[in-house]
Amino acid sequence: MKFWKQLLASIVVLAIALFLWIKFDPNAASTLADLGVPVPASMTAANEGGNGGGGAGGRRGFGGRGQAKAMVEAADTGVINDRFSAIGTGAAIRTVSVQPQVSGQIDTIEVTSGATVEAGDVIAHLDAREETIALDQARLAVKTAEDRVERTENLLKQRTISSVEADTARTELESAQLAVRQAELNLERRTIRAPISGTIGILNVNPGDFVTNQTVVSIIDDREHILLEFYIPERLVGAVSIGTPVEAVSIARPGEAFKGEVSALDNRLDQESRTLRVRADIPNADDRLRAGMSFQIRMSFPGETYPSVDPLTIQWDSNGSYVWRVTDGKAERVDVAIIQRNAESVLVDAGIEPGDLIITEGVQNVRAGGEVDIVGPNAPQSDENADSGGKTVDNGRTATGAPKSPAEAG
Repeated sequence: MKFWKQLLASIVVLAIALFLWIKFDPNAASTLADLGVPVPASMTAANEGGNGGGGAGGRRGFGGRGQAKAMVEAADTGVINDRFSAIGTGAAIRTVSVQPQVSGQIDTIEVTSGATVEAGDVIAHLDAREETIALDQARLAVKTAEDRVERTENLLKQRTISSVEADTARTELESAQLAVRQAELNLERRTIRAPISGTIGILNVNPGDFVTNQTVVSIIDDREHILLEFYIPERLVGAVSIGTPVEAVSIARPGEAFKGEVSALDNRLDQESRTLRVRADIPNADDRLRAGMSFQIRMSFPGETYPSVDPLTIQWDSNGSYVWRVTDGKAERVDVAIIQRNAESVLVDAGIEPGDLIITEGVQNVRAGGEVDIVGPNAPQSDENADSGGKTVDNGRTATGAPKSPAEAG
């Protein structure tokens, strides 16, 4: 029973508070109307008549002439999506891990770490004594086979042997020649050569080390161009193509901007991040950049132009966002769709032109179609000040308002 009494008392208190709010606050009726709550006309009429202090047009928060005082800011224009920034990692245009083709012991090393090599230059030699002997044996076998073929050809002309024996001798010669080629290949593989031109990294082996075909002797980077890989959001996919200019700044070289262009685009977007992988090519003719460096990549686009307003002008209600525009001294509501928020402005999609006066402060007293008294730094000059050109106008009276004497007037 006590619960129902408390509930009834709470309802009565809320009803009284609502009645007093509607009775004494001139803005209450319009606020409730915006929320879809009907208000009796008698209550609103009494409210408007009782708070006059200057007739039916007088309202609390309005000026003496029935105008809402407000500060305004002129609308401007801004560009969206005109710049994009990302972090990317640099890679050499070509990179090769140098590994021997066969196992063996390092005999000599012909280069030093950090040296520039050309394709085919010798990097190191493996112990090749066994392969050298095998090649000599193969060459000796060829010489023996050639002599046998010569003899069988003479005997075949004399018809002392059959053609089968002559064919066998020729086959043995071809086999011996193939053995020579194989021995030469085995010997050649004992020499480790640079597969590409570039700069050789730190050598991971020393003379006397035993290596296999899995051992990485060193890494050669062709740094004539640096490739940067980064990701762009889905909204910029249509604006980026092969040849789009990019600018890269390395953390290792602050203040220096390196120009390049997009060289490759992935064929699909990442479904989780909704981004596209992009590769850019940065010329590095002076060899100032290294593979593995991190870069801040910047790209510029034509962008789209939208009206720009002060963040304080944006208002919200159940219908969405809007601003108040002052046109011919009266307030006009303009619905807006927010496109982009910046530190000092908001880009909106709305019927707003550059120079339109948008209310920033005093919006709580503004109503659609109501007169607005602009105050603050953007307030228009009064007619008297405009006529006098900013000078003091002598109206023939003293500071107290009394007429000046003939001597003072003179």
